[in-house]
Amino acid sequence: MSDKYDVIVIGAGPGGYVAAIKAAQLGLKTACVESWTAEDGKQVLGGTCLNVGCIPSKALLEVSHKFEETAHHYAEQGIMVKDVQMDVAKMMERKAGIVKQLTGGIAGLFKANGVTAIQGHGKLLANRKVEVTANDGKTTTYEAENVIIATGSKPIEIPPAPMTEGYITDSEGALEFTEVPKRLGIIGAGVIGLELGSVWARLGAEVTILEAQDSFLPAVDQQIAKDALKQFQKQGLNIVLGGRVTGAEVKRKLVNVTYEDAKGKQELKVDKLIVAVGRRPYTDNLLSEDSGVKMDERGFIFVDENCKTEAPGVWAVGDVVRGPMLAHKASEEGVMVAERIAGHKPQVNYDCIPNVIYTAPEVAWVGKTEEQLKAEGEAYNVGTFPFAANGRAMAANAASGMVKIIADEKTDRILGFHVVGPQASEIVAQGVIAMEFGSSAEDLALTCFAHPTLSESVHEAALAVNGGAIHIANRRKKK
Repeated sequence: MSDKYDVIVIGAGPGGYVAAIKAAQLGLKTACVESWTAEDGKQVLGGTCLNVGCIPSKALLEVSHKFEETAHHYAEQGIMVKDVQMDVAKMMERKAGIVKQLTGGIAGLFKANGVTAIQGHGKLLANRKVEVTANDGKTTTYEAENVIIATGSKPIEIPPAPMTEGYITDSEGALEFTEVPKRLGIIGAGVIGLELGSVWARLGAEVTILEAQDSFLPAVDQQIAKDALKQFQKQGLNIVLGGRVTGAEVKRKLVNVTYEDAKGKQELKVDKLIVAVGRRPYTDNLLSEDSGVKMDERGFIFVDENCKTEAPGVWAVGDVVRGPMLAHKASEEGVMVAERIAGHKPQVNYDCIPNVIYTAPEVAWVGKTEEQLKAEGEAYNVGTFPFAANGRAMAANAASGMVKIIADEKTDRILGFHVVGPQASEIVAQGVIAMEFGSSAEDLALTCFAHPTLSESVHEAALAVNGGAIHIANRRKKK
């Protein structure tokens, strides 16, 4: 038996590496097991988010947005640029450099905080023992007082569109294209599909997104979703709702996609096809039968509100448990679990977890949607303010979208905060902070915001909740 630890974390993604660092900071002897291996055989930390998810996709989104702005929108601002070219190889090289810097940074943080990194595939055995299988097949068993499972998730594959090298890929493969496809098909108009579609459409691809559901972004407040859909369509994204894919086959170096919609059977020919229908928990060969940890039929690990599993001393966080598959949610759970192991009593406020789609315009929200409140029979007031009436947005040539605030009719407490528009991912944090402190719409309305800023739209939306907006005609909406 090797050294015994206070905490062993299985998985070094945003949930796992954060939990390991926090546990070590709290004085617990901590190890983190990760199987991800680079081509040179060295361990890679950071999980999906840093390596093939959040970070590389944002690097491509930023570059493609700047390219699209330069090629198509600078002239209207008086900047004359001719023959703008896109070097895809250079873009990918930059993306890889950012990933390498950040993953290397985690290794440095492990060293600075005294976290032991163990390379190999971790499997939970009975009595909080962890079996680690190295690349050469050698196994070593470790023991801990507490084990935190943070193995993340992987892309869902669907039978009608099997992965085919060079033609049909998942979201990870879509981050490695060596050239811009002439015609690109995407299955799934969720967060991943929209972000990847935006990247390649800006660089010149003709993009068609097939979404099986009849509504666009059903989890998003529908006033915001409809606004976003109009803007994406104006950008050239062909989003087909109610399009259920029935097959995909490579013929003559093209992917022939068959699908059914309200009009019947349809066919789409594309150069590449991305399957972006969601992700599933990564729990392959993770648990021994006598580990004591239970999973549901979809592979999610059962936990309570504090991320405890049914096995004593075993916890699980992030994409392998209930709730949204978000890196920041995983990190918050990782911190909570580490602190609870150390004897503290923190909790994660699941009502205040923001969601973001990093398109242009961005879409971000926290809390309840109008649709949810209507279904619950709650009485509420709504205030909206368009970026078209915001001076800073107009100056930035990004005056599309709006801020929307929903407040309880009786108490005025903010129940939902929704944004579609420029820097929505940053603006939504104001809503998160307000809701975390139980703020009312009036609290925001009485707050002084700098002028000119995009955030003034938050101020005006808060004023509009109770019919007091200054820079638009008030249309107080009461339910």
